Amino acid sequence: MKKLKFSDTQIIGYIKRAEAGEPIAALCRQGGFSAATFYKWRSKYGGMDVSMMARVKELEEENRRLKKMYAESQMDAAILKEALVKKW
Repeated sequence: MKKLKFSDTQIIGYIKRAEAGEPIAALCRQGGFSAATFYKWRSKYGGMDVSMMARVKELEEENRRLKKMYAESQMDAAILKEALVKKW
């Protein structure tokens, strides 16, 4: 997974500053990120605080791990089913 250049607290800080009325173009220039990145952050993390953001990331990681486990178990089941059909 790609390592983020900005920490959770920095992202939330930029969003809060924009909500306070600071121009988005100035924030982007100062922070060194694009306006598209800012709008993506705002749509994903707007209205959250740092602890909520950390919890969302934990849940996303757990969801990724569970999806991988499910895919592996389905593949194992398909292999077993195929082996049984060939046996008869």
